[in-house]
Parts: sequence; structure tokens; C-alpha cells
Amino acid sequence: MFEKIIEINMLYDFYGQLLTVKQREILKLYYEDNFSLSEIAEEFGISRQGVHDFVKRAEKSLHEYEKQLGLVSKFGETEEAIAAIDSEIEQLIKENAQNGKLMDRLQKIKSIIDQINE
Repeated sequence: MFEKIIEINMLYDFYGQLLTVKQREILKLYYEDNFSLSEIAEEFGISRQGVHDFVKRAEKSLHEYEKQLGLVSKFGETEEAIAAIDSEIEQLIKENAQNGKLMDRLQKIKSIIDQINE
């Protein structure tokens, strides 16, 4: 269940603005504020089943956006690539500690990567 929460939150971060206002509000209450379906139903004056349907439709929409646009997947791939580059630079720094000029350039590249990862 925890993995699903992370997945939906990631999809929501990328595609949440494409959902309706009501879908956003319900997903926020359900996934971020940890409200139960009954609590949300009471808040919106709809049935528990209605809230469940809203949640499922919103989740489906988020997955469809990802299927078509792939932004979350691309983000993950970019994160992995940056981590691999960072690791390679660390290794080059260790191997070339005696070359001051190269060390300066590698440190500069590393600081740029670190800024991207913030």
C-alpha cells in the first residue's frame, strides 16, 4: 500500500493540475491528509461509494496521463543518469587527485550536478 501512495503522489505532482478541482481535493484528502472514504464523503456530502469512484477515476486519469506523456518515467531515468554521472565524477576525482587542473574542472562539474539534485 505504501508503494501505491508514493506512486500516486508522484503522478499527482506531475499531472495533478490536469484533474478536476474536485478530483484534486478528494485525492489530497485521501492520500496526503489520510482521510477515510467515509470522512471525505461526509465532507463533500456524497456517498462513500461516490468517493471511492472519484478516487479510482482520478487514479486512472493519472495513469493515463503517464502512459501518454511518460514524464514520471523520464524523471526517474534522468535521476538515475545524474546519479551515474555523479558516481563517475567521484571516481575520476579519486583517480586524479594529483592533477590540480583536472580536479578543479571535475569539482566544477560536480557542483553543477549537485545543484541539479537539490
